[in-house]
Amino acid sequence: MTDTSQATIPQRYPFNAPVRLDLDARYAELREQPLVRVQLPYGEPAWLATRHADVKTVLGDPRFSRAASVGRDEPRNTPRQQETGILSMDPPEHTRLRRLVAKAFTARRVEELRPRTRAVADELVDGLLAAGPPADLVAHLATPLPIRVICDLLGVPVSDQDRFHTWSEAIVSTTSLEPELAQQYVDNLLAYMGGLVARRRVEPTDDLLSAMVRARDDNADRLTEEELVTLAAGLLAAGHETTVTQIPNMVYVLLTTPGAWDTLRDRPELVPVAVEELMRFIPLGATAAFPRYATEDVELGGVLVRAGEPVVVNIAAANRDDAVFADADRLDLTRQVNPHLGFGHGVHHCVGAQLARMELRVVLETLLDRAPGLRLAVPVEELTWKSGLLVRGLVAMPVAW
Repeated sequence: MTDTSQATIPQRYPFNAPVRLDLDARYAELREQPLVRVQLPYGEPAWLATRHADVKTVLGDPRFSRAASVGRDEPRNTPRQQETGILSMDPPEHTRLRRLVAKAFTARRVEELRPRTRAVADELVDGLLAAGPPADLVAHLATPLPIRVICDLLGVPVSDQDRFHTWSEAIVSTTSLEPELAQQYVDNLLAYMGGLVARRRVEPTDDLLSAMVRARDDNADRLTEEELVTLAAGLLAAGHETTVTQIPNMVYVLLTTPGAWDTLRDRPELVPVAVEELMRFIPLGATAAFPRYATEDVELGGVLVRAGEPVVVNIAAANRDDAVFADADRLDLTRQVNPHLGFGHGVHHCVGAQLARMELRVVLETLLDRAPGLRLAVPVEELTWKSGLLVRGLVAMPVAW
């Protein structure tokens, strides 16, 4: 075990700007080493974990705390330190809030949503096909579908989608928005959700937001008003932003990997396995975020992380660890053993993972059935990628069929 926390000069991180869905070759080199010290654009230096085992430990071991980041100059990619609500909590406070919403995202509840989601997908693909090639997959399908699903679940008017989808960018922005505008968007989102909460008190309906309001009003010790509004706003934003991005990412990888789309078209029963493999293979995160702080001295990856030191993880690097995944840099749509960390791990494992899985499967199944000849309508060099966000994704994706 080595103690190099004070002696090592931190490397600048991220190593370079995210290019398409390419993963920096340096991660493969780093997995052969102990943890490394890095300096994000803002905040104090941190350890970077890239191995699957180390990343899993940081995300799952209670000796690494998110709550300890509060009040610290935490490593981050944006000049502002954003209040992240439940994402900055440890148990038991985290457990108290998560328990209130977890029942809405169980496998059983998600399965009940599948027929409605399939109907929405068919309707949106109708519009895509009617628009005629080239048509933008992002605008016609990838953006509206997750928004409509989370709106149905939460009880948010889908007619407001243009407003809250715009404001939600503040949740995943690093440099795409000026700090003042990002804060304005956050304030707008919270004010909007506060208005819906007030409306549900007067006119309760059968949705998650009404259930959360009842939980708050029946027992104020379970949920403060501020927690209620922040949690609901976070669910609305996180409940669609990453899936909006991941749908075109998955289609892009399938269309640009030789034989991949044809494989699923000929064997649609592979879609559930393929979604898991795409979650592993695609480096969705553009950088590291949400550092954990060691609450005591911890040996990790052969390095002594001292109490009070932050650690950031790169999930994409961990998902390419050859010690866990055979031929890890190859897309294998039949991979059966796949303990990927695409939805995180530990107490902060994505509460909406089952919902996202269902949406991704339904979208791919619908496209394979309705547009089996799907292809990119422009050369890959002409595609425009988002920048200044925590996630990688396409601005637009013109397709033909």
